[in-house]
Amino acid sequence: MSGQGYRGRFAPTPSGPLHEGSLASALASWLDARAHGGRWLLRIEDVDGPRCPPGAAEVILQQLQRCGLLADEPVLRQSGRGQAYAAALRRLEQAGQAYPCACTRSQIARASALQGQSHERHAEWVYPGTCRPESGGLAGRVGRAWRLHTGSPGRPLHWFDRRLGEQQQDVALEVGDFVLRRADGCWAYQLAVVVDDADQGITQVVRGEDLTDNTARQILLQQALGLPTLTYLHHPLLRAADGEKLSKSHGAPPVDLSDPVAALSRAAGALGLPLEQALGPGAGLADALATGVALWGQKWAPVA
Repeated sequence: MSGQGYRGRFAPTPSGPLHEGSLASALASWLDARAHGGRWLLRIEDVDGPRCPPGAAEVILQQLQRCGLLADEPVLRQSGRGQAYAAALRRLEQAGQAYPCACTRSQIARASALQGQSHERHAEWVYPGTCRPESGGLAGRVGRAWRLHTGSPGRPLHWFDRRLGEQQQDVALEVGDFVLRRADGCWAYQLAVVVDDADQGITQVVRGEDLTDNTARQILLQQALGLPTLTYLHHPLLRAADGEKLSKSHGAPPVDLSDPVAALSRAAGALGLPLEQALGPGAGLADALATGVALWGQKWAPVA
């Protein structure tokens, strides 16, 4: 898919300024769009208001502008999209694919443990289906959240990642019925991203490999809502000295943009692109971006 048929996006959460890892993600998605002659969109994923300090989104947009990464269309902000998410949830409810859940995290943990589930520290418990309609529903309790009914285990979902190859996940077995709207009233990431991608006409998603695990859930939601399935590429992550993903929660500082070409060269290097070596002395921002597009195109052939 190339030309006007290609639509990609970068969708940061404005919990703080871009760090080197998030700049690499922005660059990867921009390069893929430009290498395919497509359009590149920006979306501010501020649906989780408590995590997003005032002014953080504007800082991110300024950082991207300084690097020459400019969107082809107006920026979309999730904070103004509540009606679209509510409409999608109503469709799922009416189709019998979404249901209210009254369980707290501690109740889920106890019920899952009683079912003999193993559990890794800091990982989410697989939801045991306590509030499923066929399990008795709310049974007089008050619903706190909404979940997607993922069906019965034993039916893994398969998809192809342009970098990682063939992938699969049995969502019902490995994740369970996941949240669409949280108990605090915030819309869940999985629902918001699927609705936004469809409304923006996104065809290609290029993002960090830490988000690979979300893909099966998002494809399930696309199918449940009758939306097109997208194409995915999950790029390698920039990691801290201890091997952990470079992230705001891990204390990553804002990316140094005193020299945008140098910052882009570091980001490209993290993506496996020898941009620094390819640039001549005194190369400007336009040269760096054009060379980056050529290098990306050589590494990732156009999508059929």
